[in-house]
Amino acid sequence: MKITASQLYKKISKYDNIVSQEAISKAYLLSKKAHSNQYRGSGEEYFTHPLAVADYLAEMKLDSSTIITALLHDVVEDTKVTIQNINDEFGNEISRLVDGVTKLSKLDLKFGFAQAENFRKLLLASSDDIRVLLVKLADRLHNIRTIDGIKNNEKKSKICFETLEIFAPLAERLGINAIQRELEDRCFAVLKPETRDSILKRLKLIYSQDELNIPYITKEIEILLKKNGKFSGTCASNNPMLNKDGEACGLCGALPDEQCNNS
Repeated sequence: MKITASQLYKKISKYDNIVSQEAISKAYLLSKKAHSNQYRGSGEEYFTHPLAVADYLAEMKLDSSTIITALLHDVVEDTKVTIQNINDEFGNEISRLVDGVTKLSKLDLKFGFAQAENFRKLLLASSDDIRVLLVKLADRLHNIRTIDGIKNNEKKSKICFETLEIFAPLAERLGINAIQRELEDRCFAVLKPETRDSILKRLKLIYSQDELNIPYITKEIEILLKKNGKFSGTCASNNPMLNKDGEACGLCGALPDEQCNNS
């Protein structure tokens, strides 16, 4: 669902007290106007993409400058808007961030998958501000979420291989595990759908048997402990013979002469 500029502002203002409603609205309207008459492979208005990226970063509670950058991250590359235009409207910080994302988008992936580590290093070296990489990762995440809009299977596979080799490891390096896991899972679903389905079915079966498996495993452990004289079925704190060294009970943590929590 496409959110309004007002809704986006309200979401940001819940955690960012200095956010400017005017700046958010201005970026929202500029991006929407610049991307008018542009459409994604799915047929949706192109503006839905930068808006989704901005909304995701707002969910991550990033600062308003990052959100504005997300709204504008494709305007320089795909429209007639220039970095100077952005600098005039939003100032040096925003123009620098947008320029950083634009430069990352223009990097030629000529290194190949075998040298993906070099590209990851280049991504890190090309950015003076971590927020540039966060916008780029959110941009890639939304593209992967909507990859079914691409009808060319070869192109989809190429994007997913690139994502697994470059962007998922980059997310891991930055400690953003949620993005890493989602990128990997969604790309795996595109590249190996049958294998993924088989794994999910197996996991579902295992989880469905938890109520049966856990008591069975617990019983097996009890039998093994009893066999080795390590388990009596009662709290050691109530049985001096089982707690000769004055240690805490392995069942409840109670010390000798204390009330047993399992009594």
